[in-house]
Amino acid sequence: MSRIKDPSLAPLGRKRIEWAGMRMPVLRGIGEDYSRERPLKGIRIAACLHVTTETANLMITLVRMGAKVRLCASNPLSTQDDVAASLVEDYGVEVFAVRGESEEEYYAHIDRCLEFNPQITMDDGGDLTVVAHRKGYWRGIWGGTEETTTGVKRLREMEREGVLRYPVIAVNDSKTKYLFDNRYGTGQSTIDGILRATNILLAGRVVVVAGYGWVGRGIAMRAKGMGARVIITEIDPIKALEALHDGYDVMPMLRAIERADVVITATGEPDVVRAEHMRAAKDGVLMANAGHFNVEINVRDLEGLATSKREIRPNVSEYVLPDGRRIYLLCEGRLVNLCAAEGHPAEVMDLSFSNQALAVIYIKENHRRLKPAVYTLPDAIDEDVAERKLQSMGVEIDEPSEAQLRRRWTEGT
Repeated sequence: MSRIKDPSLAPLGRKRIEWAGMRMPVLRGIGEDYSRERPLKGIRIAACLHVTTETANLMITLVRMGAKVRLCASNPLSTQDDVAASLVEDYGVEVFAVRGESEEEYYAHIDRCLEFNPQITMDDGGDLTVVAHRKGYWRGIWGGTEETTTGVKRLREMEREGVLRYPVIAVNDSKTKYLFDNRYGTGQSTIDGILRATNILLAGRVVVVAGYGWVGRGIAMRAKGMGARVIITEIDPIKALEALHDGYDVMPMLRAIERADVVITATGEPDVVRAEHMRAAKDGVLMANAGHFNVEINVRDLEGLATSKREIRPNVSEYVLPDGRRIYLLCEGRLVNLCAAEGHPAEVMDLSFSNQALAVIYIKENHRRLKPAVYTLPDAIDEDVAERKLQSMGVEIDEPSEAQLRRRWTEGT
């Protein structure tokens, strides 16, 4: 039933899943807490997520809680084939994901995940949810979850247009998700991917970060911490002002790229780097994308400008312009942290995927009263995840005094 690259990769995947699982104590604790009552017994879940060791631990947790799960990849280059093999061979999860799959295969795999009539969907980027709506799979779906900023934007647009057919929990909007996963997870893993692909020294380099949302903040922070000189580009004046106050130079991309040694896009918007910018780029610039979809760097423009192209290193393509300048594109403009590296560290995904697991339970228990709309997880769940994480780290915090509790009550906070 599953479609994976090679079942014989399962032993390696099993070890790597175990390694990540040891660093996800909150998710493991949730699985243990609910393993006896199995609140998801018989519930069919279709998940479109990056097929990584951390995702595997989420799938295992859902299975422990009684769910029947089908999983496909949310990006053609993010699948770890050994992890996919282990999920199928060791844990009985149906997986439809092969690293490097074509666009046709990518959408065929989404169809396979929806064909068993799921009651709950789990998405990262919105493709699964959009296909469910376009092809009528939404009938019978109780609700869904969405992992990332890009997907939440798409779903809120569907809600505004009145075409969203079932409730979706924007897990990305939980504080224990975006403050940690988006900022610290993407910040570290994006730099990790760039360094694995190129082996460059960041110290002294000019790094341009496009977008100063939580992802851009994290990337800028990590690049600066490694000695890079960081420039921020933005279209939002408030975020631009914040970046300026955080100590970064701020300017338009057309000016910034003239100085850039490395350009990293983190906006979720199309054509952030396009032909006019490529014509102004200095020789040898590296371009990488940290956004979910491969639309931020206009690869078609780059292909049109270049006189030649070659793969000079794994995950690095060299484009030569008519005047001899070279532009190096990482991972075909796709997610550099999952293409050239392993994605976020397990410690930070422990938070995000704990939210996912609890969101699924929340949908199961509350779907009858939820209208088709985009929701945020209740603060109580967010705080529960944070408290569990602190406990796992051996950290204690103060309890509010009686006077403080009375003040909160009277002030409605």
